[in-house]
Amino acid sequence: MKFEIDPDIAKAKTLSTDFYLNPVHFEAAKEKIFAQSWQYIGDTDQVKEVGWTTPVNLLEDYLNEPLVVTRDKENKIHCLSNVCTHRGNIIVERPCKIHDLRCKYHGRRFNLDGSFASMPEFKEVENFPTASDDLTKLPIHQLGKWLFTSLSNNKRADDFFGDMQKRIGWLPFEQFQFRSDLSKDYIVEANWALYCENYLEGFHIPFVHAGLNAIIDYGNYTTELFKYSNLQLGLAKEDDTIIFDLPSSSVDYGKRVAGYYFWVFPNIMFNFYPWGLSINVIRPLELSKTKVSFLSYVWDESKLRQGAGANLHQVEMEDEDVVQHVQKGIRSRFYTHGRYSVKREQGTHHFHRLIAEFMN
Repeated sequence: MKFEIDPDIAKAKTLSTDFYLNPVHFEAAKEKIFAQSWQYIGDTDQVKEVGWTTPVNLLEDYLNEPLVVTRDKENKIHCLSNVCTHRGNIIVERPCKIHDLRCKYHGRRFNLDGSFASMPEFKEVENFPTASDDLTKLPIHQLGKWLFTSLSNNKRADDFFGDMQKRIGWLPFEQFQFRSDLSKDYIVEANWALYCENYLEGFHIPFVHAGLNAIIDYGNYTTELFKYSNLQLGLAKEDDTIIFDLPSSSVDYGKRVAGYYFWVFPNIMFNFYPWGLSINVIRPLELSKTKVSFLSYVWDESKLRQGAGANLHQVEMEDEDVVQHVQKGIRSRFYTHGRYSVKREQGTHHFHRLIAEFMN
């Protein structure tokens, strides 16, 4: 099946419900969408010192790609395959500080940059070692302290993250500290794409989020589209004082910005508030089941639980309720497509066009 979304939002119909309901498309999206894009793998605090290694199961229960992030003797960070090139054993099982990577199965060793180091009982093997005995090295992109990789490296990282970096690069990212007590996983009984497209429009705010609507100036809520990302700019009402102190160099200087809501295709949200950042990673589990991880990084604790980012859990509960009802509704034999609000649903239209581009 070919997915077609008219580039003219005024003429376009939404993505066919077949995308959310057909397991063939769910499986195909692994290689066509997720393996072709850039994915979150943690932050630099996980490999803060030379020798630290942290295993990552990329999109566990979906892609399930075993990776490991290392910091070598030259203080360089690497993202490597975590599978031994001898017999396929997992090498690093838990975060640790080590001099080199050693497979506990037969003792094959690798340097922290993934290059082959040694192997016992292999003197008689011809044409050994070769490049195929090194661990596969994946590209790595660093935005502030946050790390990303791509399984294919066919798309430039700058096309995904560059516009966000330009817009809010003035923030002191090195001061953002991860807070496990403010972070949480949610299980949503809906397709991953339904969750994302709900995030991508502020159209539902007055109808679904009463608390947020009391803070956000809905009339001036805007969406800006980039190549593989977009930004929803949330401005505060006049009586709300929890806003960003913007530098004069910012293109938003003079605006009462309560929240920068960046989305990076296909499944990462960066919600910047005056108190810090909530990264939302959307992980497909099943055709109609999704894990949503809220990862909180605090910058200014004095502004926690105030403003647009005051009650993320309540907003999430409200979003989950409506998205799970949509999942039930799209199973109807009487619904296949909808239409877009030209003014309010540019982000969802953009998302659907990208899905069609990657799937086709």
